Amino acid sequence: MSSKRKRRRPPQRDSLAARAEKYDLYQRSVQTPYLDAAFFVRVFKKTFGRPPRTLREDFCAAAHLSCAWVESHRENRAYGFDLDSEPLAWGLEHNAGDLSLEQQSRLHLEVGNALAVREPKVDMVAAFNFSYCVFKARKELLAYFHAARKNLRREGLFFLDVMGGPESQVEITDRRRIGGFSYVWEQEYFDAITGEIRCSISFRFRDGSVLKKPFRYDWRLWTIPELRDIAAEAGFRDFAVYWEGTESDTGEGNGAYTRREHAENCDSWVAIIVCRK
Repeated sequence: MSSKRKRRRPPQRDSLAARAEKYDLYQRSVQTPYLDAAFFVRVFKKTFGRPPRTLREDFCAAAHLSCAWVESHRENRAYGFDLDSEPLAWGLEHNAGDLSLEQQSRLHLEVGNALAVREPKVDMVAAFNFSYCVFKARKELLAYFHAARKNLRREGLFFLDVMGGPESQVEITDRRRIGGFSYVWEQEYFDAITGEIRCSISFRFRDGSVLKKPFRYDWRLWTIPELRDIAAEAGFRDFAVYWEGTESDTGEGNGAYTRREHAENCDSWVAIIVCRK
């Protein structure tokens, strides 16, 4: 038996994936909170003739939208709720931590259930990034719509986004290059009978490393007609669909939303629903 010891290899430098912050990558890939805040103001002022000042962000995760809201005007207040304490803690450190002390005083983040009714009532409730799709049964989603309505002031709006199109119902992988990494969206399963869909997000880096599926989703894919019926049953007076425009050269969404009564069912689309109390 040889007495020679194997030479240890020097430790390799951490990969880009190992050093990445998953919530930071998500925010850079998916969210546009300042554009969303501007959209809220535009629609609310057109509806009620005054600017909104209070926002409740349900399923807020790291509260990127809530932080952008309080930063966008000195009178704005935001209330963010999520059942998961991990993204909330990250958001408190990184998103809220970038705000001034005065801005932080107008931000209220809490581990809490979106179905809960709380004071104070707000001008707007938002459930973005398709987060409400965790409710798979109609009675569950109806209960959430009832809660959202009760959390609104007399003049209030409820905002949520919705996705659809033939590509939303098939197994597909979508990749987008963003700075020094690629965002990878995978639709892994769709049930044609129940409408259940399973998706995930991964991130790939220029050194070849991969942050594999740090975000996984088990949802029901709701349609606009279903959401319209549920909103009416929950007591909302008006249900408006704001359809995303497309870039003329690529056909990709351009982030600009206009109210529409009818729209072509393109391969993949995103819209914003606005319900008036």
